[in-house]
Amino acid sequence: MSDSKELQLGVFIPIGNNGWIISETSPQYKPTFALNKEVVVKAEQYGFDFALSMIKVRGYGGKTEHWDYNLESFTLMAGLAAVTKKIKLFASVPVLLLPPAIVARMASTIDSIAPGRFGINIVTGWQTAEYSQMGMWPGNDYFGYRYDYATEYVKVMQDLWTKGVSDFKGKHFTMNDCRLLPKPSAPIKLIAAGQSGTGTTFAAKYCDYNFTSAGSGINQAVGDHFKEANSRLVEAAKTEGRDVGALVLLMVVADETDEAAHAKFNMYNAGTDFEAIAWMRDQGGKDVKADKFSTANRMINMANTCNSNMSTLVGSWASVASMLDEVALEPIKGVMLIFDDFVKGIEDFGTKIQPLMKSRVNTVKALAA
Repeated sequence: MSDSKELQLGVFIPIGNNGWIISETSPQYKPTFALNKEVVVKAEQYGFDFALSMIKVRGYGGKTEHWDYNLESFTLMAGLAAVTKKIKLFASVPVLLLPPAIVARMASTIDSIAPGRFGINIVTGWQTAEYSQMGMWPGNDYFGYRYDYATEYVKVMQDLWTKGVSDFKGKHFTMNDCRLLPKPSAPIKLIAAGQSGTGTTFAAKYCDYNFTSAGSGINQAVGDHFKEANSRLVEAAKTEGRDVGALVLLMVVADETDEAAHAKFNMYNAGTDFEAIAWMRDQGGKDVKADKFSTANRMINMANTCNSNMSTLVGSWASVASMLDEVALEPIKGVMLIFDDFVKGIEDFGTKIQPLMKSRVNTVKALAA
């Protein structure tokens, strides 16, 4: 992702079934390599700057079996690295499940497939059932020290990537002449999704980007919630003297007219899987000391809607383009988009929304050249 004035765009690819809409009446699909390849190749075709895959090893269940079907992030991105040429690719690592030295080597391997195009999203973990099902949950005290754990994790990886060797000694990790060759061809960029105070500080110190939530409202992408979260990141980055930018996570539900788009979203809402949402809320409530800005707190207090605690842009092609141009005026690095129907959504975005965006005019011109 460059730091030019052009709004940088990413896509949060459908590595889990049915994407981010928790509904019986939304598009229903299972995650496959073929589906994700089609989405990412189309995104690259339309000038998207990056694609990111989450990691989820246990879903929410319910009538829709929400996210019960999930691919693995690094192996998926390795496959996508081999079939793309320009787009940057980010895999997500669950730090409790994979040792940092192994992840550092996995990253170096994918970098050899797509030199300079690979990065990692650091996932500290909030859903205890993902880890307790494997006997790998360290206990709920982990909520209090997870960013200390992630800090040591990142330091081990950075040692290996930059020096090819690590002798790091910490509370959670001990390296003894640990080696890594070949080193990656370029710095491995890191993303975090810290919303709490400690999470934001971690991102400012050790990451290149941090996902910023814009809340869970409809067509409120630059509301007070987003401005507050983004200002905390800006201040933390300034304190650290680092260039760390926000990536705003937004869902797009678009159609030819505003009325048609809202009718579609209302149809999805009518099929909301409340059983799956209840599971998500219950898991979010395990962190009893979560601060008011945290992801867990947002999970607990999310509205009973299908859009998975996700700020959603609902409207015509022109309306969505205008709202994204408004987002681009904020001090951010870019946005990461989610679509209700990913294949059609990417196609509609590339052909009907992006050409109307003032903040993507240079990309549109380059694609037409």
